[in-house]
Amino acid sequence: MFYINTGTIYGIEALPVIVETDIAFGMGNFQIVGMPDTTVREARDRIKTAIKESGFTFPRTRITVNLAPATVKKQGSSFDLPIALSVLGATGVCNQDRAEKLLAVGELSLDGTLRPIRGVLPVALLARQLGYNGLIVPFENGTEGAYVSGLSIYAAKSLKEVVSFLNGTYEITPSIPDHNHQNDRLDNANYPDFSTIRGQFFAKRGMEIAAAGAHNVLLSGPPGTGKTMLARALPSILPTLTEQESLEATVIASVAGVLQGEVGLITTRPFRSPHHSTSATALIGGGATPRPGEVSLAHRGVLFLDELAEFSKVCLEYLRQPLEDGHVTIARASGSATFPAQFMLVGATNPCPCGFLTDPRKPCVCSTQQLNLYSKRLSGPIKDRFDMMIEVPFLEPTALFDKKKEESSAEIKKRVQMARNKQEERFSKTNIHANAHIPAHHLDDWCALSADAEFLLKKALEDLHISARGHARIRKVARTIADLDASDHIEAEHIAEALQFRHAATQF
Repeated sequence: MFYINTGTIYGIEALPVIVETDIAFGMGNFQIVGMPDTTVREARDRIKTAIKESGFTFPRTRITVNLAPATVKKQGSSFDLPIALSVLGATGVCNQDRAEKLLAVGELSLDGTLRPIRGVLPVALLARQLGYNGLIVPFENGTEGAYVSGLSIYAAKSLKEVVSFLNGTYEITPSIPDHNHQNDRLDNANYPDFSTIRGQFFAKRGMEIAAAGAHNVLLSGPPGTGKTMLARALPSILPTLTEQESLEATVIASVAGVLQGEVGLITTRPFRSPHHSTSATALIGGGATPRPGEVSLAHRGVLFLDELAEFSKVCLEYLRQPLEDGHVTIARASGSATFPAQFMLVGATNPCPCGFLTDPRKPCVCSTQQLNLYSKRLSGPIKDRFDMMIEVPFLEPTALFDKKKEESSAEIKKRVQMARNKQEERFSKTNIHANAHIPAHHLDDWCALSADAEFLLKKALEDLHISARGHARIRKVARTIADLDASDHIEAEHIAEALQFRHAATQF
């Protein structure tokens, strides 16, 4: 009997799997047991052909491959390589001594070459955690796995090459991380610079505050005023990802299979913009075998929902839990998977069905009933989870031809980074990353108010009928404004500005 180690993905984590093969006398039969899914069961014909095309002899006897532990469902094509190696090892072709110190993953083509797979990064983390010497992966996945320090990644091109490596007749040079070939973006979005956005000083100030404190933002205004452009420019002023944040974002992208080609760590904050027709499963995650959705792919970045009111009510209500908890738990009969989902939510919507309720140029043609129905598309709890509500008004034509130089994203980003540095210092002994994530029971510790600020906020709560959650979000936004002002204390002017962004766009 021969065995080799591999891993399977569940959620965003890799679980260890041992591939055991036994060859016995009897009629030719190739059987895979241990809760394999359809993809793994279909691997038998691929593996048989790949072994023959690689110049090896496939045994014409009874072959039993066991994927242990049998209580964990095995899925995906990454088991092709370890099963093939296990079969060859059972016939005496592979060296067990070297194989038992390594993990192996990879999909086989019919000619024996290795094809890239998803989920290499979490398997590499598992290999390091369990103390293995290295991980054998398809050549295209070498760069991805190499970012796990302390582990040798052997990127191979074919089954024949891997067998020669295990037998010591061929050496594979361990892959090294390519810092000049990093995956800066998961989509092809061309993020605009804030200097290209004319006017809208109030809205741009709001986006700066949101970026500085990772606050959720609702943009409201007539069509064509720049709501979408403001949202797409937001990543250009967000602080640079830390090494740990880059690793988290890359693991999720690797498991979801959205990393393409030879890519490295994601170095810019994710920006996801699903269409309003997207399903709840695609947005939140799920499936028979849980997979991350858009909220998890936006982890440490931005989830932008354009035409927010057009999203189904089910989708929007499903957002409530990840917005509060920072993660999504998908429960299935076979177990539950938890995906991180700590993102900035940016929504953009028109103030009414026709879009011109707040446009001074064109009268609104919506009836009172249409306005009432439209306003109910966003429930109170969902609107309450936006820290800031920014009105993006009609832009005067003269502003489009103003020759005044607008502030660039690079200049704004410096202030945002300074504010984030203050927050990093403030929360250094906690798992909090930004002001938006301050728990309600710590408001008095980190969002203490001066006497004038407290008086102003109490008055606003009484007059504007703001909920307890709204009160907490106002204090968090005020804390961010104080950080941008390099102030250690929240003063009345910080509360006043925070209230402007809380009370704006409330006609929706």
